[in-house]
Amino acid sequence: MLGTIRRHQHWLWVIIVTLTIASFLFFFSPYSKLSGPSRGKVDLGTVNDQPISRESYQAAQRDIYLRYLVTHGDWPDHDAEAKRLGFNANRETYNQLLLISKMKDLNIQVSSTSVARLAAQILGAAPYETFMEKRLKPEGFRGIDFESFLRHELGIQQLIAVQGLSGKLITPQEAETLYRRERQELATEAVFFTGSNYLASVVVTPESVGQFYTNQMSRYRLPDRVQVRYVQFELTNFFAEAGQEMAKMTNLDALVEHVYEDRGTNYYRDAKSPAEVREKIKTDMRRELAQRNARKMAAAFAIELSEQSPQRAENLGPLAARSNLTVKVTAPFDLQDGPEELRVPASFSRAAFALTEQEPFAPAIVGEDAVYLIAFQKRFPSEIQSLASILAQVTADYRFTQAIQLARQAGTNFSATLTAGLAQGKTFSTVCAGAKVKPVRMPAISLAVRALPEVEERVSLPQFKQIAFTTPVGKTSDFVPTRDGGLILQVVSRLPMDEAKLKTELPAYLNFVRQNRQGEVFNDWFRKQMELGYLQIPRSQQAQQ
Repeated sequence: MLGTIRRHQHWLWVIIVTLTIASFLFFFSPYSKLSGPSRGKVDLGTVNDQPISRESYQAAQRDIYLRYLVTHGDWPDHDAEAKRLGFNANRETYNQLLLISKMKDLNIQVSSTSVARLAAQILGAAPYETFMEKRLKPEGFRGIDFESFLRHELGIQQLIAVQGLSGKLITPQEAETLYRRERQELATEAVFFTGSNYLASVVVTPESVGQFYTNQMSRYRLPDRVQVRYVQFELTNFFAEAGQEMAKMTNLDALVEHVYEDRGTNYYRDAKSPAEVREKIKTDMRRELAQRNARKMAAAFAIELSEQSPQRAENLGPLAARSNLTVKVTAPFDLQDGPEELRVPASFSRAAFALTEQEPFAPAIVGEDAVYLIAFQKRFPSEIQSLASILAQVTADYRFTQAIQLARQAGTNFSATLTAGLAQGKTFSTVCAGAKVKPVRMPAISLAVRALPEVEERVSLPQFKQIAFTTPVGKTSDFVPTRDGGLILQVVSRLPMDEAKLKTELPAYLNFVRQNRQGEVFNDWFRKQMELGYLQIPRSQQAQQ
């Protein structure tokens, strides 16, 4: 049910993790960076007719922040995807408060052994202390917050099991019916009308391109951009030192073996043997040690830079020269895409856009192949590019837009020809041959298919499914516009079901359906609790949702 941050979280070196509840209580730091009620008397509403205290609200919010970290590998305040995914800290916090209250009503208890087991599952090979130092403490979270989150997550799982029990009562016969419906394959043929095939037919004039540019100016607006100076501490410069450190490790083989057992052979799919997997683990370990040493040197450089007064971006050059480092300047970049020439995380762009002439420096940023220190260079406001500066791009856009229109017109015309031909008793292939269009035999399609490259390179998979499963067998669809033209689809036949495969997969599928139904029943129960007024949210807080 829970996601894992294993693939997002790197380690400096690996130790066998033995987690106990006592270890959770070791780290203490002030809470920070959480949204929510300000100081002073604030009405936070009630849960189960009991007033919600600021402390319980903040504790629940720490839970949902940690849940996001575990599920997505980053904090919601740092993740550009959080908003797109619909994450709302205030709403999720109130949901958590109600769930915690219902757990107390049912006297759901979670053992310390279960908490430690879940912690080990989430952390994988990452040492707990590293996780605390690198992920939790910088954001103001304590070990006890992580323990509380784990207890509540396990309690919620028990709550789902209790309240969603009726959802698991689906019979094998019902599951088989669903299986057959979702995995029934169709054989189809399609005639595609693609814009790229009509590019040569488009007539381009300066007047038409100019009018297109005027009508489409918004698509040629550059967003706010920033330019930064930077010095980089390349990881390759620290590999030799990292190798020497590894040579001094008396338990290196044991550590590698632990990681090997934890990750398994599938973690390194390109490795041809267990020995090669172990070598790749050592390579990763050396890289992490090199990254640690690069960060240490970058931190020392940053401290020396911070001691210079006044703080100016120009200070970076002389200090870099004394340290035998080269100052480089990025091309202007926007917040979303970041600098194209560097392999850096999204935090690089966020840090760059926070810089000003008054506060010109940012903390060290770890990229894929280096650690970076950046300084403010220049800010560029949003602007619409002139036609002269992007004439080739606008011309190409105009040509392709017109080609798509031509393709769609051709598709519409053929659809009329096809309808008339079929009415006269002609076959689909005969009409296609007469119109000199070539049908393409498509891969078998079912509702359960999640990826089909042969289809997706021409049309989105959901759209293709919608056309295929709303067109009767033996019939053809109307002309359907797509992103780069359009298509007409013939559903040739239903393919026979693989009965042997059905019998093999049905037990796992039955379990999958039962889990889904359990979740649906639980969600219905939770909505009912909200409707019954077990959670009362004041208007001032509702406005934040």
